[in-house]
Amino acid sequence: MNAFINLLKLAWLQLIRHKVRSLLTIFGVASGMFLFTAVETLQRSLAKATEATAADTTLVVYRQNRFCPSASRLPEHYADEIRRMDGVREVIPVQIVVNNCGASLDVITFRGVPNGLLRKFAPEIEILSGSEEAWLKRDDGALLGEVFARRRGLGTGDRFDAAGVTVTVSGIIRSPFAQDNNVAYVKLPFLQQASRAGLGVVTQFNVRVNASEDLGSVAAAIDERFRSGQEPTDTRPEKAFFAETASEMIELIGFTRWLGIGAVAAVAGLVANALLLIVRGRVKENAVLRTLGYPGRAIACLVVGEGGMLGLAGGVLGVGLAAGFLRWQSFTLGNEGQTLAIQPDATVLLIGISSALVLGVAASLWPAFQAMTQPIVRNLRS
Repeated sequence: MNAFINLLKLAWLQLIRHKVRSLLTIFGVASGMFLFTAVETLQRSLAKATEATAADTTLVVYRQNRFCPSASRLPEHYADEIRRMDGVREVIPVQIVVNNCGASLDVITFRGVPNGLLRKFAPEIEILSGSEEAWLKRDDGALLGEVFARRRGLGTGDRFDAAGVTVTVSGIIRSPFAQDNNVAYVKLPFLQQASRAGLGVVTQFNVRVNASEDLGSVAAAIDERFRSGQEPTDTRPEKAFFAETASEMIELIGFTRWLGIGAVAAVAGLVANALLLIVRGRVKENAVLRTLGYPGRAIACLVVGEGGMLGLAGGVLGVGLAAGFLRWQSFTLGNEGQTLAIQPDATVLLIGISSALVLGVAASLWPAFQAMTQPIVRNLRS
């Protein structure tokens, strides 16, 4: 163990001897890991929004063959009939208004919920500033998600207009669910009038069932009940609904996987090239070490240690910069009324740093083999 630690210390001294070369390599690795972290954050955010779990108990009832919220119009009285169905625990009519139904990086989403049902619709929200009482007192009051408010530079008491709706900020909220942090909650009657949808008309119903096993049977029962009605419905689990309505966004994010692969390849190539140059520039030094009794495997470990340090340093720098940038910008990707918050989590950071370390070690294997197998006598004469 002591010998290994001593080799790592020697590898560190070798790197800091050539500060410019080492820093340039680290910055190159950081650039690649910045892109890799951004892509991984997109992929993980999408997985959270679309992968079903055993804890999912929410259905979304939408107008059949409609996607954009402005095109989905359902009678509010459907809620009474859905509430009487077996397996249904709660029904909440919701009006949704967005400023852009197409794919966009700056989507403003209003969610109108009935008075007294906000806590049932989003029980996990925490009010950071303002109060729910102030929201209840104003017809035009809005509770903004913290990411939404930060992106727009809004605080309690401010007024703003978007998508033809003018509201007053009554409070700033935080939720463990990313979508709640990127929307504005307002009262249902106010949003129905402000959006000219008309009283008694909503965009969708959020239906909570008793257990996840009831999702399929309740969805089928709802669609069968309104199949011959004036406004037929299409009912799906919440995450399946997101995956289908945001298909364009999912295809776009799927393409970014190739960017991540390209970033990984660039990092590996950069570290390998840097180490090959290091090995070729230190042939006499390595020969002297071999002459002093260092075995070939020790020389190889020395090169691998340098590669791991370069990868780790570049990874920490690149992943840290990417995480800071994404949190500062608070990007939200939206499509057809669905929003996807692009926020890195601890898992993404760990994956990025670990990947950089592994790439640095893997890229150093061939240079290490070359350093280990170089003839001593020829290198001393070089």
